[in-house]
Amino acid sequence: MTIVDHINAFARRVPTWILYILYLLPVPWLLYLAQTGGLGREPIKALEHELGEIALQLLIFGLCITPLRRYLGINLLKFRRMFGLLAFIYVTLHLLVWLVLDVGILSQIWSDILKRPYITIGMASFVLLLPLAATSNNLSVRRLGPAWRRLHRLSYVAVLLGGVHYVMLTKTWALEPLLYMAVILGLLLLRLPKMRSKQAA
Repeated sequence: MTIVDHINAFARRVPTWILYILYLLPVPWLLYLAQTGGLGREPIKALEHELGEIALQLLIFGLCITPLRRYLGINLLKFRRMFGLLAFIYVTLHLLVWLVLDVGILSQIWSDILKRPYITIGMASFVLLLPLAATSNNLSVRRLGPAWRRLHRLSYVAVLLGGVHYVMLTKTWALEPLLYMAVILGLLLLRLPKMRSKQAA
């Protein structure tokens, strides 16, 4: 057996519920650090950042699954829904920390959404994720049929907006957000040949 065969065999044996638990473990740990001073002088901002960054990482992991199968033969399709739902959970937590702990004033929230482009873009990404999370179940897949796949292409736009949100959030050309953006763009470009062939067909 090749290395790829071993990876695929291992992936088939790993139940998704274990990964759900592992990926959700950082949430209570981050909350603990925020309460005990482990996140620095601005724990709320740091908590927002950590939750948002994990969400973006999970969206990127979801983008990696198709190229891994297509170019390397590594089949992780069973985890794609999990990555999407976990990303939505972390985005929601990121948003709730901003809404409740950071801003807290309803009028200020709407003002920030309308006047600050990076917040507008972040909210747009969250709104795009809402129908994806709502239809990430077997019943929706059966009811929507081929339309389900078309709907879930919104994830490409959502992760792209998430990357732009991160870059704009820093207000400087920081290296880390730019690296995230480069990875996102690279993964989206890998999908172009297949999308063009489908359109031609």
